[in-house]
Amino acid sequence: MKLGKNFERWAPWGLLALLLLLWELFVAGFDIPEFIFPSPLQIGREFTEFGGPLLEAAWKTFWVTMLGFVLAIVVGVLLGFLVGSSRAAYAALYPLLIGFNAVPKAAVVPILVVWFGIGLGPGILTAFLISFFPITVNIATGLATLEPELEDVLRVLGAKRWDVLVKVGLPRSLPYFFGSLKIAITLAFVGTVLAEMTAGDSGIGYLMQTAGSQQRMPLAFAGLVTIGAMAMVMYELFSWVEKRTTGWAHRGSQNH
Repeated sequence: MKLGKNFERWAPWGLLALLLLLWELFVAGFDIPEFIFPSPLQIGREFTEFGGPLLEAAWKTFWVTMLGFVLAIVVGVLLGFLVGSSRAAYAALYPLLIGFNAVPKAAVVPILVVWFGIGLGPGILTAFLISFFPITVNIATGLATLEPELEDVLRVLGAKRWDVLVKVGLPRSLPYFFGSLKIAITLAFVGTVLAEMTAGDSGIGYLMQTAGSQQRMPLAFAGLVTIGAMAMVMYELFSWVEKRTTGWAHRGSQNH
């Protein structure tokens, strides 16, 4: 069992190292110019040379993403509770939410620019628009899958509909909620970078757009790596919180 845990812990790092090695050998072997497809070493040099600007841009992107993400959590939980607790609300709202989620967010950014101008507004709202839907769906699913038998028993014992939803339904929805957070946070970063590349004046997306226009592909790829790293860290953070708050929902938790 210990060997299995160690393997699970180090397997992603081993695979990453192998992929980076193959990437480096591929670029070197075919002598690909860095302005077309940079190697990992060339990208790494950008972190050394432009560490300050990259860190500043990453911080800007991070807190803009977090603002949109917090807004997505609030709206997503409220909408999910409404949709999951009422059949009428489910029938009325769910098709509209599906249709709204199908709209490409890249098409919405120019509209947000007209409404809010270039700057923080489009980034925050794009992060919100692209990430609230998974939270809404998962909260609604957690409430809607509450066993009718359990609800009937609680009603017989004197519990009201509100008590069942709040004291039983919401706790039972926590695994769905944390699962949605892990998906939504990665989407939120995508939304922020998309807005920054289209209508931003700072942040990783703006940096990547500027680097790409100047054919500085190593710097653009360094921006991609930075975004990926931030998303992975937040994903792992929510996974850590999930395991410690909803361990009862994981079969493997019994082995710890």
